[in-house]
Amino acid sequence: MILRTGYSVNFAWENKEPMIIKDYDIAIIGAGHAGCEAALSCARLGLKTIVFTVSINSIALMPCNPNIGGSSKGHLVREIDAIGGEMGKIIDRTFIQSKMLNKSKGPAVHSLRAQADKDAYSKEMRKTLEKQNDLDIKQAEVVDILTDENKSVKGVKIFTGIIYEVKAVVLCTGVYLRSRCLCGEAITYTGPNGLQAANHLSESLVNLGIEIHRFKTGTPARISEDSIDFSKMEPQYGDDPIVPFSFSTDPDCIQKDQIKCYLTHTNKNTHEIIRNNINRSPMYSGIIEGIGPRYCPSIEDKVVKFSDKESHQVFLEPEGLNTDEWYIDGMSSSLPEDVQVEMYRTVPGLENAKIVRNAYAIEYDCIPGRQLKHSLEFKNIRGLFSGGQINGSSGYEEAAAQGLIAGINAAMYVLHKDPVIIDRSEGYIGVLIDDLVTKDSLEPYRMMTSRAEYRLLLRQDNADIRLRHKGFEAGLISEEEMDKLNQKKKLISDEIDRVSKINVKITDKLKHIMDEAGSSPLSTGTTLEELIRRPELSYEKLAPVDEKRTDLPADVKEQVNIYIKYRGYIEREKRQILQYKKAEEKRIPDDIDYDLVSNIRIEARQKLKQFRPETIAQASEIQGISPSDIQVLMIYLKTL
Repeated sequence: MILRTGYSVNFAWENKEPMIIKDYDIAIIGAGHAGCEAALSCARLGLKTIVFTVSINSIALMPCNPNIGGSSKGHLVREIDAIGGEMGKIIDRTFIQSKMLNKSKGPAVHSLRAQADKDAYSKEMRKTLEKQNDLDIKQAEVVDILTDENKSVKGVKIFTGIIYEVKAVVLCTGVYLRSRCLCGEAITYTGPNGLQAANHLSESLVNLGIEIHRFKTGTPARISEDSIDFSKMEPQYGDDPIVPFSFSTDPDCIQKDQIKCYLTHTNKNTHEIIRNNINRSPMYSGIIEGIGPRYCPSIEDKVVKFSDKESHQVFLEPEGLNTDEWYIDGMSSSLPEDVQVEMYRTVPGLENAKIVRNAYAIEYDCIPGRQLKHSLEFKNIRGLFSGGQINGSSGYEEAAAQGLIAGINAAMYVLHKDPVIIDRSEGYIGVLIDDLVTKDSLEPYRMMTSRAEYRLLLRQDNADIRLRHKGFEAGLISEEEMDKLNQKKKLISDEIDRVSKINVKITDKLKHIMDEAGSSPLSTGTTLEELIRRPELSYEKLAPVDEKRTDLPADVKEQVNIYIKYRGYIEREKRQILQYKKAEEKRIPDDIDYDLVSNIRIEARQKLKQFRPETIAQASEIQGISPSDIQVLMIYLKTL
């Protein structure tokens, strides 16, 4: 199969005996956010690892938004850290503003978001990779995945013809596979930021029987700081105190002055310019083949699909401390440059905007995730794993989470150990991977809190309590870190038990606290636990009437307060999870013949054949399979 790349290439080595290198156990293809986590996890588990990148300058690159975290994405970063990943630690060292989102709402949707110094983040991650034992970085384009007659991975071939024999491969190609960037009528066959695309690996994947489809994403323009009038915009400040992403970061060490961001809006003039030039947008002229993200639309999409709205929010975010480029969040576009200039200059504060980098759309090859197991290994190719945007997701955090799990499981495969699986009841990572491998993603997948059924239990604040043991069992978390967590859990448990036994009398001090909080008065004494449950009160506010309280760490006090306030809801979700776990334990044989399952609907039979779920719980998550289909399947399994 010949895939169009935009130009022709001759491989001079095709008829020559290749040089073979046998120094490595695992090859990681790509060094973006997924590739970095995959490479570090494999090397830290003691396996000789090589990570290939088309450009050293693309290591941990942030080609789009200059931030880590955000709604639901902050949960992922906390979970990555809990298991032993690196993203949280790096952003704690390189952020320039940090804010906990949704603080006015319940703790289930609180999510940390930090503005990054893009250059510092990339350099800090690269330094981490370079210092890691058993890990080498190689600038080279991988053009072929090599397998044996049993469809097991045996190596990779790079553009120069050299073969690296390995036992496992992790695909973390991001948006680089046959990528092309579009800015109006101008098309360049490159990766993001003008970096080299990976133009040859797609053909190898197709030859291995892997299905490929085409997605697209986009990014806004970068504007020069000296052309922005910030006085016409609303400043946005970071939190004080600052909360770290990583559970191993000392909060006292990251308190610092923060850079301001700014809020402005589009208007009728902006929208009129877009409508008048919509036919010049590749998305609307038919030039773009790929499907874009629904939850991160371009400004053209917003104007067309939300025509009743007279304005849209636009956030201005600095790209870093050592650059004057500002990111125009909320105005990604693929319109031509002349239209971009006119469009951006209608926004208050951007009347004299100078574009440093044009907005553009990028189109790339990716795979339907249903071809993967929950371990992120391909179902039909042993030793080949896949993580990140190649799996049809979007976002740095989603990529890093998948890269970490794919890397861990590639290592488990080589070490002949069971894979590490996180299910939907255990973490947002589990929800993310389960959705990717059991549902047909017709657009780039984005993590959202609404996708998690058990989100009150899967909070960002307790990710270490939920998932630290997973990293410990895999070998990425030390005994010292586990001892520290166990001490924290004991402090939480003991304090919850103590608070539940304290009776509080009506005193002037208590009346004053309740009056200030707007809490209805008491007629008789009550327990401290009952008072904490009141929405307007909290464990911290009631400290003055709790004379025997000892000084506890802030994260312990947070857990005590949340558990007491939401005890009933938390216990209910725990019961629901027990039911889910029972379904998860009911495994489906790998060799089951679904044609023998009578009385099941045709659509359900087709979906089961297509996705090949491993458990009843996974089968029930597949779109198109009804509860009655599950009942029929369970009855059939009892006959085997």
